[in-house]
Amino acid sequence: MGFIPLFLTMGGACLLFFLTVKNTMQRKLNLQRELLSKLSLSHPEIGFLLGEIADPDTVLENLKRTNPENKVSKKSLEAIRQMKINQHQYNALIKKAPYNWVAKLSGFQPI
Repeated sequence: MGFIPLFLTMGGACLLFFLTVKNTMQRKLNLQRELLSKLSLSHPEIGFLLGEIADPDTVLENLKRTNPENKVSKKSLEAIRQMKINQHQYNALIKKAPYNWVAKLSGFQPI
């Protein structure tokens, strides 16, 4: 009878950890999609659909290829930089020990 509160507390802590990490990973994925959709709206010639996730280096290559005579704007470069930072943070989070368990159970893949 004395172990029931202990098991409930431990189970609640594990559940809260799982939900917090899952929420963090989902926010990072949503941020990546949002940044790519902003770039797609301002540069429709790069050819990415709304809601998809792409590699920031591929996006930069497409921007440079479609506008060889014009330089890429600072706003676009800043968005690509934010995409790279977000991608690095997300992939680093998935590689760490307790977080990769949550990622594996939830089905999150590296970007």
